[in-house]
Amino acid sequence: MKNLEMDVCASNIIHPEAVNKAKESLPSDDLIFNLADFFKTFGDSTRIKIICALMETELCVYDLANVINTSQSAVSHQLRVLRQSRLVKYRKDGKTVYYSLDDDHIKLVISQGLDHLLHK
Repeated sequence: MKNLEMDVCASNIIHPEAVNKAKESLPSDDLIFNLADFFKTFGDSTRIKIICALMETELCVYDLANVINTSQSAVSHQLRVLRQSRLVKYRKDGKTVYYSLDDDHIKLVISQGLDHLLHK
């Protein structure tokens, strides 16, 4: 296991230029709150499985339940969360509703996360 000790400053000197630069680059509190919510959406393994399945093709609820080996009810609940976060979209074809990723930015986020974990 890696050593989790942190190095700390031995002095109490503040570096005003660096502090001001960092403060100026911070997004607004509202934007940070929304970004935190966006990333919270990725905090559930069922939602990640759904996203990974939808990275390949569009699927209906029953197909998704079969792919990730869970109940249709659980998939429907997680799809609701993903829709509210605008990560997935749907289209109707007769009585069947097909889900897909809202756009390619979701693929990028998941792919980069997986790459990071695989290449640690």
